[in-house]
Amino acid sequence: MDLEDYLSGQVLLIDKPLKWTSFQVVNKIRWLIKQQFGIKKIKVGHAGTLDPLATGLLILCTGKFTKKIETYQAQIKEYTGTITLGGTTPSYDLESEIDQIFDITEITSEEIKGATQQFIGEIQQQPPIFSALKKDGKRLYEYARAGEEVEIPTRTIHISEFEITNIEMPNVEFRVVCSKGTYIRSLAHDFGKALNNGAHLSALRRTKIGDFSVADAVGVLEFEEQFKK
Repeated sequence: MDLEDYLSGQVLLIDKPLKWTSFQVVNKIRWLIKQQFGIKKIKVGHAGTLDPLATGLLILCTGKFTKKIETYQAQIKEYTGTITLGGTTPSYDLESEIDQIFDITEITSEEIKGATQQFIGEIQQQPPIFSALKKDGKRLYEYARAGEEVEIPTRTIHISEFEITNIEMPNVEFRVVCSKGTYIRSLAHDFGKALNNGAHLSALRRTKIGDFSVADAVGVLEFEEQFKK
């Protein structure tokens, strides 16, 4: 592709590395394009953030296609990952330490598989306090890190598929297909509650956004290598 392709608009499918923020990926890709073509400015944005501890599909739009970002954000998403039973964390994932431990010896595979049914369809979900959502002009994680309590309203989401793919206690592997605005960390936390236990998200990978698949995505380093050919 030449510069005009990027300026007129491209959809780039990037496989986000672990521990990178979505913003870091956007910055890196923007920098690579600017370096490659010796330009000072180009628009690059992502269509839906991924947490640093998640990997997988990140849709980036360049140039005039940044106007299409909201269209891609609204599409159905698919994730795979691991929920670890027996312990909760304030962030609902491994970003924070386990704060409460539960006994998991009585939980059966049938109960685990059956609990997924409580989350199919249109449900109310409370986003995690450790999130970038804003309330009264501040991001929720700012309240969390300051130790301040804040009331978080629930939101309506839709989960069309929630499948348990493997169980090796305390780890439960899953696949979920859901609407925009779904927090998989909250799903993991609520899943623990549904089992009268505790749980947190220990691994997450976004595999699809609409018709786009991570199988067609490239890593950041691969994208950089393409410019060298």
